Amino acid sequence: MRTVTEQIGAGDGWSPERASFVAGVFDELSVDWHADHSSDLRLAPLEDALDRGNVGRGRLVEIGCGTGAATERIATRCPVAAAVDLSPRMLALADSSVAPFVRADASSLPLATGSVDVMVLVNMFMFAAEYDRALAPGGRFVWISTMGDETPIYLPPQEVMEFLPGRWTATGSYAGTGFWLLARRS
Repeated sequence: MRTVTEQIGAGDGWSPERASFVAGVFDELSVDWHADHSSDLRLAPLEDALDRGNVGRGRLVEIGCGTGAATERIATRCPVAAAVDLSPRMLALADSSVAPFVRADASSLPLATGSVDVMVLVNMFMFAAEYDRALAPGGRFVWISTMGDETPIYLPPQEVMEFLPGRWTATGSYAGTGFWLLARRS
């Protein structure tokens, strides 16, 4: 997954065939996903970003939500406008009372241009141009890596910033076993 993550971040390597393959991988992982990915330690970077990152309010969308483990934590602090994932089996296990869950490919989000104020990604692929398109002027982009460089879908914070088009300012920190990065459009 690390090679795929780097290729996608650089704007290459995503195709309908790869999307189908990735959806299948996560479908197979779905049964144990929520229990394996909802611990306080694993979600410490998300909690810290929400506590100290000045994420702000507005239309918040989580991309790559899986079974909704992070969505549940986010929703305790602010409303989630939508939570998006590619895997139908992951979404089938999500608690639909927490947020509207939407099946979509993050490389082509079903979101209007400039319609998202806060975008949260936890261990997710970096489709930088698409995220940039969906974010509103002044939008905030929250990148969480729950296990730091041990995360299979991982990019270092400096690469995340390099991949984002345009001008951004950022802050971040380590928490628990991972890190978070909050980038704001300049």
